[in-house]
Amino acid sequence: MGKKVYMDNAATTQTKQEVINEMIKYFNEMYGNPSSIYDLGRTSKRAINKARTSVAKFINADEDEIYFTSGGTESDNWALKGVANANKSKGNHIITSKIEHHAILHTCEYLEKQGYEVTYLDVDENGVVNIEQLKESIKDNTILITIMFANNEIGTIQPIKEIGKIAKEKGILFHTDAVQAVGGLRIDVKDLNIDLLSMSAHKINGPKGIGALYVKKGTKLDNFMHGGAQESKKRAGTESVQNIVGFGKAVEILEENFDEHIEKITKLRDRLIKGIKDNIADIKLNGHPVNRLANNVNFSFNYIEGESLLLYLDMEGISASSGSACTSGSLDPSHVLMAIGLKHEIAHGSLRLTLSDSNTEEEVDYVVQKLVDVVNRLRVISPLKG
Repeated sequence: MGKKVYMDNAATTQTKQEVINEMIKYFNEMYGNPSSIYDLGRTSKRAINKARTSVAKFINADEDEIYFTSGGTESDNWALKGVANANKSKGNHIITSKIEHHAILHTCEYLEKQGYEVTYLDVDENGVVNIEQLKESIKDNTILITIMFANNEIGTIQPIKEIGKIAKEKGILFHTDAVQAVGGLRIDVKDLNIDLLSMSAHKINGPKGIGALYVKKGTKLDNFMHGGAQESKKRAGTESVQNIVGFGKAVEILEENFDEHIEKITKLRDRLIKGIKDNIADIKLNGHPVNRLANNVNFSFNYIEGESLLLYLDMEGISASSGSACTSGSLDPSHVLMAIGLKHEIAHGSLRLTLSDSNTEEEVDYVVQKLVDVVNRLRVISPLKG
């Protein structure tokens, strides 16, 4: 196997070398505990504060509204459980959608077992939340609306500003899982009336194991972890300084090159979509045709089983996925594809290709060429084709 093409950037991205270079110093030179009062500790503390400022600026938040976590899953868990526990006296009803990441859905299931009521909103064939159903679902005891900013599987971008406006008018807290959106969209938490927002560094060419939760000032939120006074006494535990520094550096790089980054991957995405559509029959582009993430391509292929598709592509050096990396070991069809109305056999034949600015037009054309070959080969032997 010669050529290697990575197109699974929704699962994780390559950590940029500039990020690694910045992180290394905090392993073996500036390794002080940021809670210590001597210079080595203060150096670590300053590095954390610098990263916090970078992350806050990127989403138009204040520095003291950013809390570092271990990643998107922890941020989602903290947002939901923290709001639920802190607002029990007001109500026990939460509204979400059927296409959320499992970090949200499984947390909602946990909360239901604790006596909370959860409404799961439908989406249309493009994966867009039903706004009228959202309005109708709001009750006097609704304490939280949690809707992802953009879907990790099909790339559909939700009407976040409209949802934020509805939540604000009703006095309901609004959380959004923006783990996929942070690297692909300009986000202004103030303009969008977002109260809590989850993000993760490894989706934007930063390290794994570090994320953040934005919490608007005045939001009632229980602590997720208890112990020391770190993160303004909200999230105990010695800070992972090198990872936080890496997160901050990744955000700074993204900020500096954002427009060029989006322009490049949008062109690559459109070239990939056109190449697949022009050369393969009996397919369906999943997700919104326009309001989708700049790097996301998701197709369903009739008469093909997705796992076989991935294995054959892997043999050609192409890294892709059939959906969320968190459910890659599951034999069940994607809950997202089922929610947008696909039949089981079609949902099973899905492929997600997600790009980065390190991909090239040559790689896109190579993927199209190999995908055509693999699809034709699999359809010849497919028991699904009548």
